Amino acid sequence: MNARRPNGRVGGTLILGAHVHSRVPDDAADVELALTLLAHLEHGELSVKAVMDRIEMITTAPETQRRILDRAVERGIVTREDGRIEPVSSGTYVNFQQDVIVKTGEFSCRRCGASLSSGHFVNFDDGELGPFGSTCIRKVLGRE
Repeated sequence: MNARRPNGRVGGTLILGAHVHSRVPDDAADVELALTLLAHLEHGELSVKAVMDRIEMITTAPETQRRILDRAVERGIVTREDGRIEPVSSGTYVNFQQDVIVKTGEFSCRRCGASLSSGHFVNFDDGELGPFGSTCIRKVLGRE
């Protein structure tokens, strides 16, 4: 029998008083999804702020955001110079017919927060990103 002890462990879970605290989830999936998004951008050049706006759609954790941008440079997905980011990949753009799925339901746009009755989701190998409205999906991917 696992008894609770103040500030102890029960079955690998840290117990602090009466509250159960699970371990912090690994953010590796968020990092990979953000790197995939950056590899699929259709912009020739973006400001660091514009790139961070896109990364914030996946994570708002500042440490993870910095790690994503650093890894994108390390892996050669983007180059970074004088506050500008330039995607290196070409031909890896999102195909709207194959890679964007439209789902009906009640959603809030991940970019602007608008209420949506149909959400657009980008289906990457590393996960799904969305929902977005029809205009926001185009802005996120660099079509506008």
